[in-house]
Amino acid sequence: MNTAGNSDNILSVLEGFTLDNPDDIMQQVAENFRKRRVEKNITRQRIAELSGVPLSSVARFEQKGLIAFESLIKLAMALGYTSEIRALFSAPKFDTMEELDLIRQKRNDKRAYPKRSRVCRLAMAMAATAASEPLLPR
Repeated sequence: MNTAGNSDNILSVLEGFTLDNPDDIMQQVAENFRKRRVEKNITRQRIAELSGVPLSSVARFEQKGLIAFESLIKLAMALGYTSEIRALFSAPKFDTMEELDLIRQKRNDKRAYPKRSRVCRLAMAMAATAASEPLLPR
């Protein structure tokens, strides 16, 4: 068995893998933005004019990855990425079948509620039942 070849294959798979953290993601988004801007031959000055984002904010974003969310949306729109930014968080994500089931159950809910223990749910059900029964027999 060629172990050197196998380790090269494993390393090539792992090469693009990094642990995600906010700073790395911000930097990657900024780098992607800069690439798309340059591909369209748009200067920083021009994208600032098109988007209404100050030139200093554009420069800070490209250099450090720092930008206000509203400004990021304006820049995305100016480059023609409105649907991509609008699609952020549009699809549900799940890691387990339990999460998928919960997503399906709560699909139309307007808010999240804290998890309650089974005992707590039973006590609440009993209280609701007791409240609906008359206090004195008729």
